[in-house]
Amino acid sequence: SEEEVKRHLGLSTENELIKEREKSKGGYTTYDRSILQFKLILKDTEEVIGSCGFHNWYFAHRKAELGYAISKEEHKMKGYMSEAVNEIIEYGFASMNLNRIEACVGPDNLASLSLIKKFGFVKEGYLRQHYISDGHIYDSVVFSLLKEEYRGKRNNNQ
Repeated sequence: SEEEVKRHLGLSTENELIKEREKSKGGYTTYDRSILQFKLILKDTEEVIGSCGFHNWYFAHRKAELGYAISKEEHKMKGYMSEAVNEIIEYGFASMNLNRIEACVGPDNLASLSLIKKFGFVKEGYLRQHYISDGHIYDSVVFSLLKEEYRGKRNNNQ
């Protein structure tokens, strides 16, 4: 049922369900790139509270773009995304054989900027009028984390 699909995917509105259906119709994989997404589920309630993973995953270039979201305000600022991003980065480098993980963050998204910097991502540049959401055009700040940087930082922390 639609309610089961919404619950399973962690969607709360009909519009979110429509967007997921459109993505599915368009295909999650294109000729040279793919998406890998994990759902964030609270252990005690089994509620889906968000997602974290990679999109724009280019196999041949061993790179992917990190993406994440928590669906409800009540679950934000509790460390859930830090926990998830830590595991996703490790999975990307260890299991997906990525050499580079990219992140595009809105310049006013302070929580996301803080999260990216926490994991050692390096600012590379600024993309003007990079994406459109709800009819508004937004810029993005581009960050990257290389496998060698990640491994070096990890080895130094042990």
